[in-house]
Amino acid sequence: MSLTSYIFGILAALSTLVVVIEMLRRRRLRERHAIWWLIAGSLALIVGVFPDALVWSARIVGVEIPTNLVFFVSIAVLVLVCLQHSAELTDLENETRTLAEMSALQDLRIRQLEATLPTPSDTSS
Repeated sequence: MSLTSYIFGILAALSTLVVVIEMLRRRRLRERHAIWWLIAGSLALIVGVFPDALVWSARIVGVEIPTNLVFFVSIAVLVLVCLQHSAELTDLENETRTLAEMSALQDLRIRQLEATLPTPSDTSS
């Protein structure tokens, strides 16, 4: 591995971690969303600082080319992020439907109450 790619890997991992932490600090990202990005950034930093750890991990898992292990882990993290977002989207859709139903019922109740109230012309006579 060349010195340039070594430095680039470390800087990319550090910048990912810095961006995620800054987004957490500014409340632009919630903790439950950030966990996967923090894990991915930490793994990238470990591999960037200790490139032999990737070769060792690939050998343990039985992957012949260490880069394939990086792609597999990256895809697995992205699948987990998508799964988490799908679950949260389902919850939000259910909550939105419930709120829309409650709003429609309240609107109906208001209309029924307004229909039973005397009109201003009835009270003046």
